[in-house]
Amino acid sequence: MGDYLRPHRLEEALLALARPHAVLAGGTDFYPARVGRAIEEDVLDIGAIPVLRGISSVSSGWRLGATTTWSDLLEADLPPLFDGLKQAAREVGGRQIQNAGTLAGNLCNASPAADGVPCLLALDAEIEIASSAATRRLPLDQFIIGVRHTALAPDELVVAIHIPKPAHEVRSAFLKLGARRYLVISIAMAAATLEVADGRITAARIAVGACSAVARRLPALEAALAGTRVDGHLGDRVDRAHLAPLTPIDDARGSAGYRSEAALVLLRRLLAGFAR
Repeated sequence: MGDYLRPHRLEEALLALARPHAVLAGGTDFYPARVGRAIEEDVLDIGAIPVLRGISSVSSGWRLGATTTWSDLLEADLPPLFDGLKQAAREVGGRQIQNAGTLAGNLCNASPAADGVPCLLALDAEIEIASSAATRRLPLDQFIIGVRHTALAPDELVVAIHIPKPAHEVRSAFLKLGARRYLVISIAMAAATLEVADGRITAARIAVGACSAVARRLPALEAALAGTRVDGHLGDRVDRAHLAPLTPIDDARGSAGYRSEAALVLLRRLLAGFAR
């Protein structure tokens, strides 16, 4: 094994990234990817840096620290805006994974089937990134740029996820399809955040995961929902043409055709659920 570093200050971690390190947070993706082989790379464990963990309310919205766990999120007192993300949190493995796995780790692993990504896209999340020289922010849809590939430079670290404060009352939800109910990789999943005023949608953000190399927003569907009343017919407004940004593949969990059909059904069920 190479060097193992576990700093307690963010500045120390950023200085360490002057040379290549594998960044370790909860380890729920790191260790399974290395089963059966020695860990030869240098490891930077960021789990002991207090400033990277926790959820706080700020004037513009909310800040979710990079090493905040899924269990932390579930236990936090948060408004309905976060209901969908909490629903996704309950689907991230079992309780042990939720206790150790981190929000930013789910993003940095950049799996097409990462449960947290569609919800965070629907929340208009921005990713705060730091190096020893500077700090920057990227919209989530510019951060994950391919399968297991992000916009992080080798000397950069995700330090937080930022969720903007909505202009109106918000409702959010998440649905996932897998081969069984729990402890399963997604075949397809959908998330929605609806801003509502006087019973009508003022803004909609809809995202689908596990049906493309990266999770995708559906702008045509979002536009079609704007101004519509939140009622039992909301799901009927989803048309196959709205799924054009998706590029599903055939794999061991399902065919491309099945994924497309599953995404359509999930979206209709998801939106119909807002009327309850």
